[in-house]
Amino acid sequence: MLSGRTTQRHGPDGHSRRTVLRAGALVALVGTGTALAGCDLLDGRPAPDPTPDPLAPLLTGALDLADRYAAAAAAAPELAGRLDPIAEAHRAHAAELARVTGTTPSGRPGGSPTGPVTGTAAQLLADLRAAEQQGRDEAVRACTEAPAERAALLGSIAAARATHLEALR
Repeated sequence: MLSGRTTQRHGPDGHSRRTVLRAGALVALVGTGTALAGCDLLDGRPAPDPTPDPLAPLLTGALDLADRYAAAAAAAPELAGRLDPIAEAHRAHAAELARVTGTTPSGRPGGSPTGPVTGTAAQLLADLRAAEQQGRDEAVRACTEAPAERAALLGSIAAARATHLEALR
């Protein structure tokens, strides 16, 4: 019989139930405070904006190229048979990039160009070729800098843009 003790000791280390409960409450309190501080709820500062996905410029570029092709086809209808499939390929690239990045493509409504497109068919093709060359270079650069899970997609886009260059000759 124990004299004057109101707590029982359990286990080989001899901790009382009260000591274990106090320790548990302290751990819960500290854990909650740390979690709240980690969420900036106690900080008062606004959370920083998330960094944009590195593929966002490529997505925007694909939409821009699709719009350029559509505008050129509208300005020179004799080129539509050549240009429309390339515009569709760029829209497909944009859709896949949007899926991979978890964003929504924000192309201009109706594929409208940024300005009026004029010139001869040869001039339009030359302008598209220059834009396609720049887009291909951007896709190659993105492919070499991307993590492995994105490199295959970016390599495919770079290859498609190289074939677009040939179609514009």
